[in-house]
Amino acid sequence: MKKQNIVIIDYDAGNIQSVKYAFERLGITPIVSKDKEVIRNADKVIFPGVGEASWAMNSLKENDLIDLIPDLKQPVLGICLGMQLMCESTEEGNTKALGIFPVSVKRFSNEQKVPHMGWNQLDDLKGGLLNGIKPSEFTYFVHSYYVPLIEETIASCDYIVPFSAALQKDNFYACQFHPEKSGDVGVKILKNFINL
Repeated sequence: MKKQNIVIIDYDAGNIQSVKYAFERLGITPIVSKDKEVIRNADKVIFPGVGEASWAMNSLKENDLIDLIPDLKQPVLGICLGMQLMCESTEEGNTKALGIFPVSVKRFSNEQKVPHMGWNQLDDLKGGLLNGIKPSEFTYFVHSYYVPLIEETIASCDYIVPFSAALQKDNFYACQFHPEKSGDVGVKILKNFINL
């Protein structure tokens, strides 16, 4: 695997250590930073996130990152809340988000247990991020809000309703699941992102 400068955006929202550790297991030591120049000069950028959307957007604003992220030209991977914040808005706190993907994030109905938590399978796989992943392979999810299926959907999943498990638009990629907690499938996806 080629040596690269991978930066994880640090905006005080989430699963940074587990994502960092997943890359270290692949022999890559990512930089964790909120510095705009460091992020802008990265070969690849990871935009993780867990927690509540309006709080996370506020944290991005406080760190002066709201305009930077949609303007990045290198491959960017949003994970979990990171993916939802890359959309136009979310019902969570009626929050305006970054507007990269042309869709609004919805809350699951209470027909089944929410949050959707645990292993679920991926279907309708498309594109380089998911190379070598077979339909019906399982990844790990923890979320109460979902992105509906749209043109930019590159993997779907089903829980209460079909939803986007992964998205891609230009250099922006995103996963609703946690690749860093998804075993061998997650490792393959992170390797694919490194090799894009």
